[in-house]
Amino acid sequence: MSDETPLQAPATQTSDEYREQRLANLRALEARGYPAFGMAFARNDTIDAIRNAYADEHPVRAAGRVLSFRNMGKTIFADLRDGSGRIQLFINKKQLGDEAFEAFGFIDLGDHVGVEGELFMTRTGEMSIRVRSWTLLSKALRQPPEKFHGLQDTEDRYRQRHLDLISNPESRDRFNKRIAIFREIRRFLEDRGFQEVETPMLQPQAGGAAARPFMTHYNALDCTMYMRIAPELYLKRLLVGGFDKVFELNRNFRNEGLDRTHNPEFTVLEVYEAYGDRLSMKAIIEGLLPHLCETVIGSMQIPYGDGTLDFTPPYREVPYQDLICERMGADWFSLDHDAARTAAEAEGVSCDPTWDHLLVTHEVYDKLIERTLFQPTFVTRVPRAFIPLAKACVDDPELADVFEFVVGGRELCPGYTEQNDPLAQRKAFSHQAGDEVEKIDEDFIAALECGMPPAGGLGLGIDRLVMMLTGTEAIRDVILFPQLKPRG
Repeated sequence: MSDETPLQAPATQTSDEYREQRLANLRALEARGYPAFGMAFARNDTIDAIRNAYADEHPVRAAGRVLSFRNMGKTIFADLRDGSGRIQLFINKKQLGDEAFEAFGFIDLGDHVGVEGELFMTRTGEMSIRVRSWTLLSKALRQPPEKFHGLQDTEDRYRQRHLDLISNPESRDRFNKRIAIFREIRRFLEDRGFQEVETPMLQPQAGGAAARPFMTHYNALDCTMYMRIAPELYLKRLLVGGFDKVFELNRNFRNEGLDRTHNPEFTVLEVYEAYGDRLSMKAIIEGLLPHLCETVIGSMQIPYGDGTLDFTPPYREVPYQDLICERMGADWFSLDHDAARTAAEAEGVSCDPTWDHLLVTHEVYDKLIERTLFQPTFVTRVPRAFIPLAKACVDDPELADVFEFVVGGRELCPGYTEQNDPLAQRKAFSHQAGDEVEKIDEDFIAALECGMPPAGGLGLGIDRLVMMLTGTEAIRDVILFPQLKPRG
């Protein structure tokens, strides 16, 4: 046996010294016939599948990253992890042979290896692979995060998500749930006859919502373009064109603030159903959320913040005006705007002196009421002035036939009886645009004039949904690569 031994890291070793140690181990492995960055390795299956199909002495081929290493002299125990799970490796000098055993001693934490052997249970009941041969697949030149504490610094977790996923199983589990939520949303809608479509992310005019867009210049066309703030106007064009049930699950972009519940690049599900209305959208929400709870989370009750969300339908439905009167008094809507502003400020709501009664009321809702709606709640009959793309309630033209679906004190999803009257839509757009008539989307109005069927529509914030279903309180924890200010 060679006199050369694996390099061991001193407790005070710097990151550069760790890297030099790993490079030295790389050279030692290559000298023994183990190339540092190997070829493809044919596995029997994932580690999780291998564990689930356990049979004593069953031959297996597995591959993954070495995340722990315990050298007992003539036996080495190591933990091997792939994207599905972990399993223990049992590496014995007598069974593996002197040269292969010695070479394995130069493996560092984080290295990828492939192994061949058979399954067995140790005396302590630990499922293991008795390794007969192994190969180096990829050498890690940087030290992974410390095993028991993982990557603890919050900003480092966002900036180096790859290390977060390696070292924090709860983070990896959260993103696996996010992926499963996407899959089950598609399955739920497709089973009900909806078709997934794609609409432009670069648009000549930002529409479908009121938000500040990201702007860019389209060199080939020599014109200003906008990253979309919502896909709504394009999806409605598809209703005009004869697609009866459509959905899009994709990104929107808004050049606005960053906080615990907002990211400028975010994912939204938008659904439109010809010949539907607000009630058909309500039925989708009361079907989809229980489906996600059952298939992905495994429970209708989900701990969130200081309470527990219960997604068992039906969900509470309450008119906007009723909520205002419950909080501010039954005579609220008979007050003039000065009296309303005084009453709101007495409750701690800051109001601009120029605001009318409508704006004061909505500030009261936003600051005092919405945050109290913890359990899933449909807030209906919202003032139409705030929602130019929806139809009015049949019995009151000042109110929109919509719901705002609120969970955990935050709006998760609006649902509309969509406006399909091009004359009414033009009037609403004109009121919203004021003197900036160029902001009216004439192409969309022209499409409506070709005849859009009555329809229901909704827009579900997927990032916030994942937060609530996984009991997560910061949006950056459910986005793999959230937006961050560059360092330096």
